[in-house]
Amino acid sequence: MKILVDIQNTEADFAIKVLNSLSFVKKVKPMSTSSVGLMEDLKDAAQQVRLHKQGKIKLKTAQELLNEL
Repeated sequence: MKILVDIQNTEADFAIKVLNSLSFVKKVKPMSTSSVGLMEDLKDAAQQVRLHKQGKIKLKTAQELLNEL
């Protein structure tokens, strides 16, 4: 199982040491700012797709997106 934990930068080193000291933790890997941003964008996109499938919002077509460029 993977768990994402949001920790203040000032406490990150300590938290990483604690997590690494636990025998059941396989890997501790800090995420870059760009990775966090990408993950949030993907989460928002997935939510929009869910809402569209439920008929709650209308998404733009590919043609509408190309016309904006």
